[in-house]
Amino acid sequence: MTVPRDEQSKTRSDQARDMAWAIGVGGMGVVLFTAALVFTWYFAATLLLIFTGMLLGVGLNALTNALGRRVHLPHAVRLAIVCSVLAALLAGVAYLGGATIAEQASVLSNTIKSQISHVRSFLETHGIDTSFFDIGSAGSAGPSSSTDTASAPAPSPNAHGQLPGAGALASSGGAIVSQTFKLLFGAISAVGNIFIVLFLGLAFAAQPSVYHDGLLFLVPAKHRLRATLIIDRIGETLERWLIAQIIVMLAVGVVTWIGLAVIGIPGSFILGIQAGLLAFIPTVGAIIAGVVVVLASLASGWIPALSALILFLGVHTMESYVLTPLLQRQALDIPPATLFAFQILLGVVFGIWGLALALPLVAIAKVMIDHFKTYEAPRAEAA
Repeated sequence: MTVPRDEQSKTRSDQARDMAWAIGVGGMGVVLFTAALVFTWYFAATLLLIFTGMLLGVGLNALTNALGRRVHLPHAVRLAIVCSVLAALLAGVAYLGGATIAEQASVLSNTIKSQISHVRSFLETHGIDTSFFDIGSAGSAGPSSSTDTASAPAPSPNAHGQLPGAGALASSGGAIVSQTFKLLFGAISAVGNIFIVLFLGLAFAAQPSVYHDGLLFLVPAKHRLRATLIIDRIGETLERWLIAQIIVMLAVGVVTWIGLAVIGIPGSFILGIQAGLLAFIPTVGAIIAGVVVVLASLASGWIPALSALILFLGVHTMESYVLTPLLQRQALDIPPATLFAFQILLGVVFGIWGLALALPLVAIAKVMIDHFKTYEAPRAEAA
């Protein structure tokens, strides 16, 4: 059967138009994806700060919903009760253990510095290079040494009866002012970040449906049902994970504190707090907590240090093989090697924020991948 030339030319023009449309859409997609990557790269700290506030909001909303299963009160009232209880707990810890925390933190800091010096001396006596210990203090050591060198030839006031020159006074005053402003701005930035996270968390938890519906409104109507399923699944997963993570952190902190107190390690309370907080970061947090515990225990002798190491291994085993599988078996199912690889990648790229938030970010990605896999399977079978 012969196809007329007019129909052939029309078919070719339609194919060319479709190909041009596909190329244009694909090019726009590539450009938008590249722009999103560049935006994420330059504003990663701000985006991760907002994500932290969202996580806090999800956690507060989860506790509020859990309270709603026991008492039938409006959402705002239940949220106020949850926030009041959490604030009272934090205030109680600060009031009852504030002096203890400050004292033990000072003792722990001095102990860690002393043990690092001993480790450095031990390595140097065995011919091992210890220059990597100077990485953190290289920036401060340089200016101080240069200042000392520059001020060394200056005559001493006691020896020659002369006052320091105007240049030396200006240099010293400028360095003091610079360090003061640096510390001040650092403290303001840290406090500001805390308030931003708290505000975002409370805002998200106060009106979760408003932000949920607003996010869905940005999705095209034909994809809104699928987006609703994905967002609801992500919210449920993060809620279960956060509740389980809070229980794990409390268990790790209390067991570490009691165990170290029984062994007789100084600063057991502050060590228990830092172990509980670092339990939020899988794998890497436990390693950091273990190193700090062992270094702090070395000052009490080898037997307490060995006992503290055994305690750390027992707590880590309880966390990894008992509590986490028991509490998070329905929330997350991420292979440890995959999670550790993403932790290293995000930690190198985004620093401490990426390291701390690697697990929830990977959990969100896993929920989306699982949804699209289950969604496309029936279409593949029908074909």
